Amino acid sequence: MTRRRKIVLLTTTIAAAGLVLGAARARDMPKVATGFVADILCSETFVSGLDPRRNFTETTDAMPGTGLITWAMDTRVDRTRKDVTVTLFGIGRSHAVYREGLGCTLEHEAGIADVTVPPDDKQPASLPEIAGSSLVPPQSPELAAALDRAFTEPAQPPYRRTRAIVVMKAGRIIAERYADGIGPETPLLGFSMTKSVISALTGILVRQGKLKLDGPAPVAAWRDPDDPRRAITVDQLLRHTAGLALGSSLEASLGSAFEPVNRMKFVESDMAAYAETIPLETAPGTAWNYHDGNILILSHLIRDAAGGTPEGALRFARRELFAPLGMRHVTLQLDGSGTIEGSSEMLASARDWARFGQLYLNDGVVGGKRVLPEGWVNYSATATPNAWVGIGAGFWTNQGDSFGAKFRVEHGWPRDAFFAKGTIGQYTIVIPSEKLVIVRLGRSPNAPPQADGVFDLVRDVVAATREKGKLAGVN
Repeated sequence: MTRRRKIVLLTTTIAAAGLVLGAARARDMPKVATGFVADILCSETFVSGLDPRRNFTETTDAMPGTGLITWAMDTRVDRTRKDVTVTLFGIGRSHAVYREGLGCTLEHEAGIADVTVPPDDKQPASLPEIAGSSLVPPQSPELAAALDRAFTEPAQPPYRRTRAIVVMKAGRIIAERYADGIGPETPLLGFSMTKSVISALTGILVRQGKLKLDGPAPVAAWRDPDDPRRAITVDQLLRHTAGLALGSSLEASLGSAFEPVNRMKFVESDMAAYAETIPLETAPGTAWNYHDGNILILSHLIRDAAGGTPEGALRFARRELFAPLGMRHVTLQLDGSGTIEGSSEMLASARDWARFGQLYLNDGVVGGKRVLPEGWVNYSATATPNAWVGIGAGFWTNQGDSFGAKFRVEHGWPRDAFFAKGTIGQYTIVIPSEKLVIVRLGRSPNAPPQADGVFDLVRDVVAATREKGKLAGVN
C-alpha cells in the first residue's frame, strides 16, 4: 500500500468515527492514540530501562485494531532530554516528559506542575524479607514446569510475551523468572493494578478517619446541595457504581480510543478535575460501569487528605504503604496537575507487586501493625452487584455469582482468589486458602481469556504447591 493510500485510509477511518460518535470525540482520537504510546514508551524507557522499539511492538500487538494507525505513527525517544514525542501524520502530537523520582507525565498546553520529590527518610520495612538478593529458582520440578509453560510462546498469535513471574508461598518467594532485560528490581507498569493500590491508600485514610465509605464523597465540585452527584460515595467510586457518564475502560483496543474517559487521560492536564465535571448517566449506586474516572477522583481525594499537595500525597503513600512493605522500586506517576494518576500509572518491580499482595494475604497487617482497617481485605474482595466480570472494591474477585467469577473457577482458580488486574496481562493474585501470591506481568491481548496463560499458571502453581514434601520449609 502506498503512503498516499495509507493517509487516505487513516483519514477515512477517523471521518467514519466522526459520523458515528460525533466530531469532537473523533477529533480526540489521534491525541488519545499518540498519548497512550508516548506515555508507555517514556515510562518503560526511562523508568524500566526497556528497549523502546521492542516495547512499542509488544504493546501495540497486544491491542486489537491498533495496526490500522500504528504504521502512521512517528515515535521519537530523546535520551538526552529524557522525553518522548509521538505524532500521527500531524493530526495528533503527544509529548511525555521524564522527571527523576516522578516518572513520566504527558505535557499539554497547561504545562506540568512543578513537584519536588519528597526525601526518602529510610523508614525500615515491617514486612519480613521475602527473598535474598539472588534470583530464586523454582523450588520443585513442578514449579519449574509451571514457569516453563508460562514463558513458552505459542506457535501462532496471540503471543503471551510474559515478562515476569513471582510465586510466593507463606510470605517467601518459591519461584521467579524474568524475560531478557528484566530482573527482580526492574519497575514495570501495572496499568490498572494501580487501582488496587489507590484502594489500599483509601483504606488507610478510612482507618485514620480522614475518609468515610458512606455519605457524600468530599468532592468540592459537588458541594451544591442541588447537584445530584453530591450523593456519590467513596464506596461507589471504589466499586465503579458512581454513575458518571465517562464511557468504559474495560477495553484495550483502537475502538476504546473514542471513549470520553480517554480524553480525560490523554488530552486533559487535570484528569480528576475533568472527571468531576462529568454529569451522571445513571443514579449513584444503581448501575456498574468500570472506568478510570472513578479512581482518579479518589486520587484527588487522597491528595486533599494528605495536605493538598503532590508532595504530601507521595509522602503519604510511601510512609503508610510502600515503606512498611519494603516496596523499594516503586514510581507513582502524576498527571499534569500533580495528582497521582491512580488509574493506571504505577510502576513497581514484580517482587514489590508481590509484597503488595502479601499485605492482603496477611489481612492488612504487617509486622504486627494494622495497615488496612479491620475487615478491609474482605470488603475489597466482596463482589459488587451486576459487575459481570467479578469485581469488588478495588480488586477483582471470585466471590459472588458473576460470569467472570464462575468462568475463572471453572478454569481452575480457587473460589477464594482475588486479584489486582491490569490490562494486557498484569496480575497480582492472592489465594488465602493456599497461602499464595502470584504475580504475572507481560504484554498479552485481553482476549481470548486464555491468551496470557494465567489460567494455566494458577492451576499449575496451586497443584505444584499442594504436593507434600516438594517445598522444604514451606507449609
